[in-house]
Amino acid sequence: MSSRQSYAVIGTGALGGLYGGLLANHGFDVHFLANSDVEHIRQFGLQVESPLGDFHLKDVNVYSDPHSLPACDVTIVALKSTQNHLLREILPITTRGGGHVLVLQNGLDVEADSVAVVGDDRVLGGCCFLCSNKIGPGHIRHLDYGAIVFGEYRADAYGKPSPGITPRAELIANELQAAKIDAKATDDLLLTRWKKLMWNIPFNGLSVALDASTSEIVGHQDAVVLAETIIREVHGAAVALGVPVPEDWIQKQIDATKKMVPYDASMRLDFRHGRPMELEAIFANPIKAAASVGFEMPSVSMLLKQLRFLGDRQLMQQR
Repeated sequence: MSSRQSYAVIGTGALGGLYGGLLANHGFDVHFLANSDVEHIRQFGLQVESPLGDFHLKDVNVYSDPHSLPACDVTIVALKSTQNHLLREILPITTRGGGHVLVLQNGLDVEADSVAVVGDDRVLGGCCFLCSNKIGPGHIRHLDYGAIVFGEYRADAYGKPSPGITPRAELIANELQAAKIDAKATDDLLLTRWKKLMWNIPFNGLSVALDASTSEIVGHQDAVVLAETIIREVHGAAVALGVPVPEDWIQKQIDATKKMVPYDASMRLDFRHGRPMELEAIFANPIKAAASVGFEMPSVSMLLKQLRFLGDRQLMQQR
């Protein structure tokens, strides 16, 4: 009997399809919950193109009904946070044997919806630094990067001592690494989340507001200044909350994006395809957290209002 943990992957998009596919390709017991492409994956498998090596999984444990999923040791939440209402039905099934939940979503406090279902002692959260797209049913194209940094989630973590890297986090990290995933456990999830917000807020938001790719944003004099202004504001919010993000992380976000392959941010893809944008998790929650310590985020708040207008207008046009 294998001593490896079993994994449920909720979502077969650019993130879940890649990381779950890598786990399955390296012999882990992986079970996918899919939606629109479940029949395609059953018939044709899962195709992944990646700088790590292309592969095709012919026999995939894939389900359309969450009640058919087995209990697993680890459930990876790879849905967009706009779909977190589905977790109330899914997580009690996949964690019924006492399994843990690893939330790999953008934004702040996205783990709270999982905590509400399984309790605050069974949830970890993480950020993915990843350029990946789903280009067709059961077909993932991984372009660049791919790191996961994750750790224990605590709702009241501000100003509290770190719990350290727990044995369960270390075990998950080791298994992800065994699947050739660049995974690292951290003792400071808040620091990781705010570092990622310093990229997600400006580049996801501006990609929609300006209708531009990341390379277009950093390649235009005025747009890159606008991005830097927003990054500095997010950094200021983190510092005000006592999250020690180094100041040099501001320039690192610009530099990393300039080196990145030409890439459409996930929020721009969601908007272009008429899907809800993750505005609460990525924008509203950080604004609320900053306001709790008296720090205002005027540029981020204005960007959020623009995105809400664009999203609401699109929704009206679809009706």
